[in-house]
Amino acid sequence: MCLCVVALSSSCNVDEELTTALPPKIALDSKSGIYTVKQGREIIIAPSYEFADDAVYSWTMEGEEICTLPSLSFVAKEIGKYYITLCVTTDAGSDSEEIRVDVVELEIPTVSIAGHKSLTVAVGAELQFNATVRETSLPTTLVWSVNDEKAGEEPSFIFNAEAVGSYVITATAINEDGTHGDSVTVEVLNAEDMPIAWDFERSEYHTVVGRKLLIAPSVMSKEEGITYCWQVVGEDEVVGTDSCFVFTAESVGEYAITASASIEKEEGEVTLTREFTVTVYDQGAFYRAKDASSKADWNKVYDYTPAPGQFINETKTGGFDGTQTTPEAAIAYAEARMSEVDRDGNPYPNWVSLGGFGGYIVVGFDHSIDNSGDYDLGILGNSFSGSSEPGIVWVMQDENGNGLPDDTWYELAGSETGKAETIQNYAVTYYRPTGPGMPVQWTDNQGNSGEVDYLKQFHRQEYYYPLWVEADSYTLTGTCLEARNYDASGNGSYWVNAEYDWGYVDNFSYLDRLTDGANSDASANANHFKISNAIDFECQPIVLEYIDFVKVQCAVNAKSGWLGEVSTEVFGFYDYNMKR
Repeated sequence: MCLCVVALSSSCNVDEELTTALPPKIALDSKSGIYTVKQGREIIIAPSYEFADDAVYSWTMEGEEICTLPSLSFVAKEIGKYYITLCVTTDAGSDSEEIRVDVVELEIPTVSIAGHKSLTVAVGAELQFNATVRETSLPTTLVWSVNDEKAGEEPSFIFNAEAVGSYVITATAINEDGTHGDSVTVEVLNAEDMPIAWDFERSEYHTVVGRKLLIAPSVMSKEEGITYCWQVVGEDEVVGTDSCFVFTAESVGEYAITASASIEKEEGEVTLTREFTVTVYDQGAFYRAKDASSKADWNKVYDYTPAPGQFINETKTGGFDGTQTTPEAAIAYAEARMSEVDRDGNPYPNWVSLGGFGGYIVVGFDHSIDNSGDYDLGILGNSFSGSSEPGIVWVMQDENGNGLPDDTWYELAGSETGKAETIQNYAVTYYRPTGPGMPVQWTDNQGNSGEVDYLKQFHRQEYYYPLWVEADSYTLTGTCLEARNYDASGNGSYWVNAEYDWGYVDNFSYLDRLTDGANSDASANANHFKISNAIDFECQPIVLEYIDFVKVQCAVNAKSGWLGEVSTEVFGFYDYNMKR
C-alpha cells in the first residue's frame, strides 16, 4: 500500500509520523475508454490500479453486476455498443470509470461464382469459372476445389470435362474470421446423351396484316444435327426449317403454328414439339385518337426493370425506401419519381435510373401518338457535355387492343444503327450476389463476363441487384452500342462519357436536343425522336402510323472508374406533337 508521509510539530517539541490511506485510483488500459471486439469473441479489459489493497471490484451493465474481479472478460453475440461501469472501493474511498465496448461484425469473407449454379455439358467441354470475394480489412485467400479436392488458388478456374460424372466446383474464401464458399454443380455427359433445349418465352403472338413477325427461341441447344420443321395448321407445305420462324399474314384471323426440333440419338430420334397461336389484326384497328382531355405527357408506367446499378435500392439520392420488393412497388416508385412537382405545384420530375446495360422502363399514354414524319416524341434525361449515358428507344403499337404492351417492339434507329460495332440482340445475365456489399457479376451472350462495381465510398445499400427481382439471375436483352467513355486524366480521376450523334435518350446530341443549351447543371433536358425511324428485327424500316407504348433501354455495357457503371437516367416522356 502506498503511503503519504506528512511531518507535524507539537507544543511538546516531539516529532511524530502520521500515515493516511488514500482512495483507490483506476487507470484504464485504453486512453479513450472505448474498446472494440468482434461479435462472439472474448475481450479482456484489465485496468491498473493504485491504492487498491483489499479493494472490492464491481463491474455493472444496465444496473446489473456482471463481474467482481479486477479484470473483466467480456463476450457479446449481438452487434452494438455496450456501456459498463467499473467501481473500485476500499476503506479509504472509491473510484469509478465508465467504459464502452463496441461489438462489431465479424469480417467473414463472402465469395460468389459468376453464372448459373447448375450446368450440363458434354465430355470435352472447357468451362471457365470466375469468383469475386467481398473486400475486407483482413488478408483473404481463395481456394478452388473439385469434389473436395484442391484445384487452384487464382480468381479464375478452368474446368475440363474429361470424363462423365457429377462434379461440384467450389470456391472458398478464407481469413482469420471465418470461411465462406460458393458452388456450381456440373453434370458431364457423353455427347449422345445430352438433352436438347428449344424453349420460347411465349406461345401466343399478335401482329398486323402484312407485318413480319419473328418467333425465336430464348434458349436452344448449339449442337449440330438438329433439324427443324415449321408448319401452319391447315397448310400442307413446310414453311420453315430454321430454329426460328418469320410469319407474315395477308389477312386477319387466328393462325395455329406447329414446330418441331429433332435429332438422332443412339436410342433413336428425339423430337421436341412446340405450338403457337398468332392473332392478326388490321392496321389501325385500335387507334386511340386525341380528344380535349388528352395530355401530352405519359400517363402510366407498365414496367420498370433496371439492371443492377449504384442507384438501384439506394435510399438517399436514388429515392428508394426499402419497400420496393415487388414489381408493382417498383412501378409505383418510378411513377412517383417522374410525377414530382415543385413547391408551387408545377411539374418537376425526378430521374429514374435504368442501371447497367439492358435496364429498361415502359410507359404508355392516354392516346395514340401519331407518326408525323418529323419529331414525335420527347424523352427527358440529364445529359451535359462529357456526360452522355445513351438509352435506346423502342416503340410499340397496341396491335391487339388490350391496353397492354404485349405486342411487338420496334427499335427507333439512331446514328449507330447498322455500324459494325453495334450489336443487335445482345443479352446480359446478372447474378444475385451471395452477400451484401458485393459487386454484381454478369455474363453475356458473346462469351464475356464482368462486374457492376459496388461503390462503398458513395452508397450504403446492401445490394445493387433489384430487391423485387425474385430469381437468382435475370437476363436483359437489347441493342448494345460501342462504349465511348474514356479516362481523360490518365490516372482515373477524370472520366468522360462522350456523346453520340443522334437518336438516344440521355445523350448530349447537338441535333435532337433541339437546343444549344449546355445544361451544365445536369437538369432534365429532352432528346427528340421520330416514329418514322422505326426498324424491325432485320434492321429494315417499318411503317407505323402511330404508337401507344414507349420503352427506353440502357444501351451501353461499360463503367467509368470511380463514377461507376454507365447508366441511362429518365425523367419523363411526352408527345412532342402536342407541345410544338
